[in-house]
Amino acid sequence: MSIGSRGAAAQGGYALPQDEVHVWRIGLDWQPQDVGKLKQVLAPDEREKADRFYFEIDHRRHVVGRGVARLLLGRCLGVDAHEVQFEYSALGKPRLAAGGAAAPLQFNVSHSGDLVLVALTLGRTVGVDVERMRPDMEHEQIAAHFFSPAECAALMALNPGLRCDGFFTCWTRKEAYIKATGDGLSLPLDQFEVSIVPGEPARLLATRPDPAEAARWTLRDLDVGSAYKAAVAVEGSGWRLKVWDWPEGCCSFGAENAENAPLLHRA
Repeated sequence: MSIGSRGAAAQGGYALPQDEVHVWRIGLDWQPQDVGKLKQVLAPDEREKADRFYFEIDHRRHVVGRGVARLLLGRCLGVDAHEVQFEYSALGKPRLAAGGAAAPLQFNVSHSGDLVLVALTLGRTVGVDVERMRPDMEHEQIAAHFFSPAECAALMALNPGLRCDGFFTCWTRKEAYIKATGDGLSLPLDQFEVSIVPGEPARLLATRPDPAEAARWTLRDLDVGSAYKAAVAVEGSGWRLKVWDWPEGCCSFGAENAENAPLLHRA
């Protein structure tokens, strides 16, 4: 299926319009046999990577994240999930192989705890990050090492009871941005700043050395569960966000799945 100017359509009621950003939330409470079925849509190198993980939860995160991404991308492209082909940037960020209809379709995957998020866009670079909040972490010390001076000051200005929330709000917004750019940790986290004050909209406030870079991106928070913080960074503006819930244990994307996938929120 070619992707036209109006968007990627999928039979059975699911479509990715040009002016929308879709994020799918996937839980990890899967039966082993369902993980095994989903693993079959992966490429040989992806299955080999999954088998190298020592802990079962890491194996499951990899299989479910990459497997559901393949199902969604295949649905948008009109091909079988195992036929979706990836290539990798110099820093290891996966993307659809260049050429043909695949070029405008962008995706990104993140996982933490018992959640995986898959973000999809057309014609816009995207990055997504999710983190399970851990109150036992040394938030202030980590922030002092990685955050910008302005972000550290904003964090310390919060009531102590809000600093865990503020830390993960800041972290996920920053991670979503660097994942969108594809720079990874080659872009120092203190070289750009995001908003972190509770109730303040998610924004990329400053980018160095190019201050104009901040205007190219839009940040949005994602409500994916009370124990988690999550954010998405998307190139450009004027897009609408939809967050969907993937049925646990679902190893295919047929018409019934497409029509009945719960929409968590629309913004």
